[in-house]
Amino acid sequence: MATQDTALRKRQQIANANRMMFVWVAAVSAVVGIAIVASLFLLQKAWFNEKVLAEKSKTAATLTKNNEVINDLKDQVRVLNTNQALKDSMAPNDDQPVQAVLDALPSEANSSALGSSLQEKFLNEPGLTIESLNVDPVAGVENKGDTNVQDASATASTGNNQITFRFSVSTDAGNASGLKNLLQKLERSIRAIDLTSLTIERQGARLLLSVDGHAYYEPAKTVELKDKTVKP
Repeated sequence: MATQDTALRKRQQIANANRMMFVWVAAVSAVVGIAIVASLFLLQKAWFNEKVLAEKSKTAATLTKNNEVINDLKDQVRVLNTNQALKDSMAPNDDQPVQAVLDALPSEANSSALGSSLQEKFLNEPGLTIESLNVDPVAGVENKGDTNVQDASATASTGNNQITFRFSVSTDAGNASGLKNLLQKLERSIRAIDLTSLTIERQGARLLLSVDGHAYYEPAKTVELKDKTVKP
């Protein structure tokens, strides 16, 4: 009987020890799990903070660089405003000579406006007859429907911010000076214009001038501060 009681107490002690061990193992596992989760959270937080600090550093560096060059830019503009050639090219409503530079390079690829300017300001020389005028819309920037010039071509122009055009004008054989005046007006134009091909031929009692060329534009640059969201 005493032997059975001793064996029963040993089994109970073993069972109690197993339960206690299980409790300790579960508690330790929970603590380790919480520690791992907390460590991952802290690491993620630290990595996110580093990303935020990196973006702030980029912004600060950009602002610092801009502040360093702004005075040089102002000085260059002041020098341009003293340029006599720009003063001579100023439009009547311009406030500063440097505006002539902006007039020479429009900010939009407006082929319709270029066609109208060619027709009304250059090709309207006395004694000249416009035979054809084609201005190509800029590929990827303008649609065919945006062009409203005489005999506008359906082919889009290509190049670095260029608008391609071509025209033909005729005059009496004795009015060669009219063609010369036209070419001089194109040369003196404040608008940046390059003539890539020019031919003059005599057809009976008239002279025919055919010109291929392109004008330029420069898309406007926008400087503004923006908010950037940094995701974890």
